[in-house]
Amino acid sequence: MLTATAAQAHARAASSEEAVARLPASLEEFLAGVGTRAFRFAELGLRQREDSLDAVQDAMMKMLSYRDRPAEEWTPLFWSILRSRIVDVQRRRTFRLRWLMPTPHLDKNGREDGPLDWADDGPDPARTFDGREAYAKLSEALATLPRRQREAFSLRILEELDVATTARAMGCSEGAVKTHLSRAREALQRQLEDWR
Repeated sequence: MLTATAAQAHARAASSEEAVARLPASLEEFLAGVGTRAFRFAELGLRQREDSLDAVQDAMMKMLSYRDRPAEEWTPLFWSILRSRIVDVQRRRTFRLRWLMPTPHLDKNGREDGPLDWADDGPDPARTFDGREAYAKLSEALATLPRRQREAFSLRILEELDVATTARAMGCSEGAVKTHLSRAREALQRQLEDWR
Protein backbone atom coordinates (compact mmCIF):
# COMPACT_ATOMS: atom_id res chain seq x y z
CA MET A 1 0.00 0.00 0.00
CA LEU A 2 1.39 3.38 -1.05
CA THR A 3 1.74 6.17 1.47
CA ALA A 4 0.33 9.59 0.59
CA THR A 5 3.83 10.93 -0.14
CA ALA A 6 4.71 7.95 -2.33
CA ALA A 7 1.39 8.30 -4.18
CA GLN A 8 2.07 11.99 -4.81
CA ALA A 9 5.58 11.21 -6.07
CA HIS A 10 4.15 8.50 -8.34
CA ALA A 11 1.51 10.94 -9.68
CA ARG A 12 4.18 13.59 -10.35
CA ALA A 13 6.35 11.04 -12.17
CA ALA A 14 3.38 9.92 -14.31
CA SER A 15 2.51 13.55 -15.07
CA SER A 16 6.15 14.23 -15.98
CA GLU A 17 6.20 11.24 -18.34
CA GLU A 18 3.00 12.48 -20.03
CA ALA A 19 4.52 15.94 -20.46
CA VAL A 20 7.64 14.46 -22.08
CA ALA A 21 5.48 12.34 -24.38
CA ARG A 22 3.64 15.49 -25.52
CA LEU A 23 6.79 17.48 -26.34
CA PRO A 24 7.00 18.46 -30.01
CA ALA A 25 9.60 16.72 -32.14
CA SER A 26 10.96 19.97 -33.58
CA LEU A 27 10.85 23.69 -32.96
CA GLU A 28 8.87 24.10 -36.18
CA GLU A 29 6.22 21.69 -34.87
CA PHE A 30 6.09 23.63 -31.60
CA LEU A 31 5.66 26.97 -33.39
CA ALA A 32 3.00 25.55 -35.72
CA GLY A 33 1.03 24.31 -32.72
CA VAL A 34 1.21 27.54 -30.73
CA GLY A 35 0.51 30.08 -33.50
CA THR A 36 -3.26 30.58 -33.17
CA ARG A 37 -3.18 30.71 -29.38
CA ALA A 38 -0.26 33.13 -29.47
CA PHE A 39 -2.15 35.41 -31.84
CA ARG A 40 -5.18 35.49 -29.54
CA PHE A 41 -2.96 36.21 -26.54
CA ALA A 42 -1.26 39.06 -28.42
CA GLU A 43 -4.57 40.45 -29.61
CA LEU A 44 -5.91 40.57 -26.06
CA GLY A 45 -2.97 42.77 -25.14
CA LEU A 46 -2.65 44.85 -28.30
CA ARG A 47 -6.23 44.91 -29.63
CA GLN A 48 -5.01 45.42 -33.20
CA ARG A 49 -4.67 42.63 -35.72
CA GLU A 50 -1.55 43.90 -37.50
CA ASP A 51 0.37 44.62 -34.30
CA SER A 52 -0.64 41.21 -32.94
CA LEU A 53 0.52 39.40 -36.07
CA ASP A 54 3.82 41.30 -35.98
CA ALA A 55 4.38 40.49 -32.31
CA VAL A 56 3.76 36.77 -32.84
CA GLN A 57 5.96 36.69 -35.93
CA ASP A 58 8.77 38.49 -34.08
CA ALA A 59 8.50 36.07 -31.15
CA MET A 60 8.61 33.08 -33.51
CA MET A 61 11.62 34.47 -35.35
CA LYS A 62 13.44 35.03 -32.07
CA MET A 63 12.62 31.46 -31.00
CA LEU A 64 14.55 30.15 -34.00
CA SER A 65 17.77 31.25 -32.32
CA TYR A 66 16.86 28.97 -29.39
CA ARG A 67 16.36 25.80 -31.43
CA ASP A 68 19.23 24.09 -29.58
CA ARG A 69 17.49 24.54 -26.22
CA PRO A 70 15.71 21.47 -24.79
CA ALA A 71 12.07 21.14 -25.92
CA GLU A 72 10.76 21.44 -22.36
CA GLU A 73 12.13 25.02 -22.23
CA TRP A 74 10.35 26.17 -25.41
CA THR A 75 6.94 26.86 -23.86
CA PRO A 76 7.98 29.26 -21.07
CA LEU A 77 10.64 30.80 -23.30
CA PHE A 78 8.20 31.48 -26.16
CA TRP A 79 5.52 33.01 -23.92
CA SER A 80 8.13 35.15 -22.18
CA ILE A 81 9.44 36.43 -25.52
CA LEU A 82 5.93 37.13 -26.82
CA ARG A 83 4.95 38.89 -23.60
CA SER A 84 8.05 41.11 -23.83
CA ARG A 85 7.27 41.93 -27.45
CA ILE A 86 3.68 42.90 -26.54
CA VAL A 87 4.93 45.16 -23.74
CA ASP A 88 7.38 46.81 -26.16
CA VAL A 89 4.63 47.52 -28.67
CA GLN A 90 2.36 48.90 -25.93
CA ARG A 91 5.11 51.21 -24.68
CA ARG A 92 5.88 52.49 -28.16
CA ARG A 93 2.19 53.01 -28.83
CA THR A 94 1.74 54.91 -25.57
CA PHE A 95 4.73 57.13 -26.32
CA ARG A 96 3.52 57.79 -29.85
CA LEU A 97 0.00 58.60 -28.67
CA ARG A 98 1.15 60.81 -25.84
CA TRP A 99 3.75 62.86 -27.72
CA LEU A 100 3.12 62.63 -31.42
CA MET A 101 -0.53 62.06 -32.20
CA PRO A 102 -3.04 62.69 -29.45
CA THR A 103 -6.17 60.86 -30.48
CA PRO A 104 -9.67 61.70 -29.24
CA HIS A 105 -10.95 58.15 -29.69
CA LEU A 106 -9.13 56.85 -26.59
CA ASP A 107 -10.90 56.59 -23.23
CA LYS A 108 -9.45 58.06 -20.02
CA ASN A 109 -7.32 54.92 -19.47
CA GLY A 110 -5.69 55.15 -22.90
CA ARG A 111 -7.72 52.27 -24.31
CA GLU A 112 -9.51 52.45 -27.60
CA ASP A 113 -13.28 52.70 -27.45
CA GLY A 114 -15.34 50.09 -29.25
CA PRO A 115 -15.40 46.31 -29.57
CA LEU A 116 -12.41 44.18 -30.39
CA ASP A 117 -11.94 43.23 -34.03
CA TRP A 118 -11.18 39.49 -33.94
CA ALA A 119 -9.06 37.92 -36.63
CA ASP A 120 -11.15 34.78 -36.95
CA ASP A 121 -14.41 36.44 -37.95
CA GLY A 122 -14.96 34.00 -40.83
CA PRO A 123 -17.33 31.07 -40.59
CA ASP A 124 -16.22 28.49 -38.07
CA PRO A 125 -18.48 25.46 -37.68
CA ALA A 126 -17.00 24.62 -34.27
CA ARG A 127 -18.27 27.86 -32.75
CA THR A 128 -21.93 28.66 -32.32
CA PHE A 129 -23.23 32.19 -32.13
CA ASP A 130 -23.57 31.89 -28.36
CA GLY A 131 -19.98 30.70 -28.07
CA ARG A 132 -18.71 33.64 -30.08
CA GLU A 133 -20.79 36.06 -28.05
CA ALA A 134 -19.49 34.61 -24.79
CA TYR A 135 -15.90 34.75 -26.05
CA ALA A 136 -16.37 38.36 -27.15
CA LYS A 137 -17.74 39.28 -23.71
CA LEU A 138 -14.79 37.56 -22.03
CA SER A 139 -12.38 39.36 -24.36
CA GLU A 140 -13.96 42.73 -23.61
CA ALA A 141 -13.81 42.02 -19.88
CA LEU A 142 -10.17 40.88 -20.13
CA ALA A 143 -9.27 44.07 -21.98
CA THR A 144 -10.32 46.11 -18.93
CA LEU A 145 -7.96 44.25 -16.57
CA PRO A 146 -4.50 45.55 -15.69
CA ARG A 147 -1.84 44.03 -17.94
CA ARG A 148 -0.33 41.64 -15.37
CA GLN A 149 -3.75 40.28 -14.36
CA ARG A 150 -4.69 39.80 -18.01
CA GLU A 151 -1.42 37.97 -18.70
CA ALA A 152 -1.78 35.70 -15.66
CA PHE A 153 -5.37 34.81 -16.59
CA SER A 154 -4.55 34.23 -20.25
CA LEU A 155 -1.51 32.05 -19.60
CA ARG A 156 -2.95 30.05 -16.68
CA ILE A 157 -6.59 29.67 -17.76
CA LEU A 158 -6.71 30.08 -21.53
CA GLU A 159 -3.29 28.55 -22.29
CA GLU A 160 -3.49 26.11 -19.36
CA LEU A 161 0.16 26.61 -18.37
CA ASP A 162 1.09 25.53 -14.86
CA VAL A 163 1.98 28.12 -12.21
CA ALA A 164 5.75 27.60 -12.49
CA THR A 165 5.75 27.96 -16.29
CA THR A 166 3.51 31.03 -16.09
CA ALA A 167 5.83 32.60 -13.52
CA ARG A 168 8.84 32.01 -15.77
CA ALA A 169 6.99 33.43 -18.79
CA MET A 170 5.89 36.53 -16.84
CA GLY A 171 9.24 36.99 -15.10
CA CYS A 172 7.77 36.95 -11.59
CA SER A 173 7.31 34.63 -8.62
CA GLU A 174 4.71 31.88 -8.44
CA GLY A 175 3.06 33.77 -5.58
CA ALA A 176 2.70 36.85 -7.78
CA VAL A 177 1.07 34.73 -10.51
CA LYS A 178 -1.44 33.40 -7.99
CA THR A 179 -2.19 36.91 -6.71
CA HIS A 180 -2.66 38.33 -10.23
CA LEU A 181 -4.85 35.38 -11.19
CA SER A 182 -7.01 35.69 -8.08
CA ARG A 183 -7.57 39.40 -8.67
CA ALA A 184 -8.31 38.80 -12.35
CA ARG A 185 -10.90 36.14 -11.53
CA GLU A 186 -12.63 38.41 -9.01
CA ALA A 187 -12.74 41.32 -11.46
CA LEU A 188 -13.98 39.15 -14.32
CA GLN A 189 -16.64 37.55 -12.15
CA ARG A 190 -17.97 40.99 -11.16
CA GLN A 191 -18.01 42.16 -14.78
CA LEU A 192 -19.59 39.05 -16.24
CA GLU A 193 -22.31 38.60 -13.59
CA ASP A 194 -24.51 41.20 -15.29
CA TRP A 195 -24.13 39.48 -18.66
CA ARG A 196 -25.53 36.15 -17.47
